[in-house]
Amino acid sequence: MNTTASFTRCCKKPLPDSLAGFWLRLLLAACLGVLMAAGPGRVQAAEITQLRVERADDGVHLSAAVSFALPSVVEDALMKGIPMFFVVEADIYRDRWYWTDLRVASAARTIRLAYQPLTRRWRVNIASGLISSSGGLRATLNQNYESLAEALSAIQRVARWKIADNADVPADTVYRLEFSFRLDLSQLPRPFQIGMAGLSEWNISAQVKERLRLEPAAPGPQSTEGAR
Repeated sequence: MNTTASFTRCCKKPLPDSLAGFWLRLLLAACLGVLMAAGPGRVQAAEITQLRVERADDGVHLSAAVSFALPSVVEDALMKGIPMFFVVEADIYRDRWYWTDLRVASAARTIRLAYQPLTRRWRVNIASGLISSSGGLRATLNQNYESLAEALSAIQRVARWKIADNADVPADTVYRLEFSFRLDLSQLPRPFQIGMAGLSEWNISAQVKERLRLEPAAPGPQSTEGAR
């Protein structure tokens, strides 16, 4: 399929100067990113600064904080009305000396960030699981924010996210936790995906692996009547 030719036939009118300039900047950024991809001293695009896993009565919960600066090319795309999708994943593995480690629990969520020009507000949608398209986003949480900084602050925090049932991760066993956060480039329009391989400005991702031992849940406080 010739994507470029198909796009050219559909455009009967010249592109507005602002949009044409945006595509030109995107092309120049792609060329520059490919040239700099192999260069030394690359800065990590994102970093997981906090991570906590604890057991509760209803299951295993994860809290985390991810730090990253939004690249200007990504912010430009958002201002043009193109939503961004972030994916958060957590997997728990149990050690097996005789075979590959067994994955005993897995959880994922998709976060959609979009700018609303009419209201000049930012909207964040959070859905359970992975999605294959924006039409498949069944949001469980919708929130509007006055500024991009406020919206990003909400995206960068994960608070008491249930990632497993207690039955899946018995106590007194050592596990391995793999936690990741990334910008899902596959959800962007096809013209954006062309030439993005190796483009560092679009690489917003972080991952951490660590050993995990989950203690039994602490018993809840007894009532005054029960203690008598």
